[in-house]
Order: sequence, then C-alpha cells, then structure tokens
Amino acid sequence: MSVPSDLAALVRDRAGHHCEYCGMCQSLQGATFHLEHVVPVTCGGATTAENLALACPSCNLHKSDRSHADDPDTGLVVSLFHPRQHIWSLHFEWQGTTLAGLTAIGRVTIQALDLNHTRRLRVREAERVFGLFPPE
Repeated sequence: MSVPSDLAALVRDRAGHHCEYCGMCQSLQGATFHLEHVVPVTCGGATTAENLALACPSCNLHKSDRSHADDPDTGLVVSLFHPRQHIWSLHFEWQGTTLAGLTAIGRVTIQALDLNHTRRLRVREAERVFGLFPPE
C-alpha cells in the first residue's frame, strides 16, 4: 500500500504514535506500526485520512481484512471498533493491564484482535514502568 507521506504523517500524529486499537506505544517496539485501512480495501475502503488508522503489527495482522466479527456473548455479527467513528472509552476500559469490553463492539474487537494475549499484558507492564501505560 502506498500512502502519501503527508497523509502518513497525519495518521501517525493523530494517533499520538500509539496503536488505535490496543493503545501500545510505538516508541518501545522494534517493529514499525502499520497504516491500516479500517474498512479494508477488499471491502471498498479508501486510502483516506477518515479510513486510515495506526495499528501495531499484532492488531493489524489479527484484524486482516475484517470489519466485523462474531460477538462472543451473543453470537451476533458485530462491527469491529472503528477509530474514526467510535469513542474508545465507550467501548473499552482498563482493568489493570487487561482490556475489558463494555459493549459488543468492545468484546468483538478484544476477541478478534486478541487484545489480552499474555505478550500484550507484558508489554503493558513494561510501558507502565516508562510512564507510557495506560495510554491517554
């Protein structure tokens, strides 16, 4: 995917150099964060500021070309969290270093992107030491 440098800078700056799904900070990571299409190109998503999000490699790879997933509580197909259309704090809350879903969107996103994987919990603990967790 080719994104103009000014658009890429806008996306990174808007996100504060944090993953817009899990909140991980780019500064402690060895891998470069991805510019991710919230609505995948395969589903008609455009390469625009409105449809791009900054995502850590794990969130981007887990999300892949999905925009919806099954709610673990109801089995219904629900939209994944959309950083441009949803307010993060209405769908998620921190319980220590674990992310809890407050809504179906939150639950689906946590499960689909594996946001409470053991490695992610360890990263959050390390980020806390450096004053980077919880993200703002």
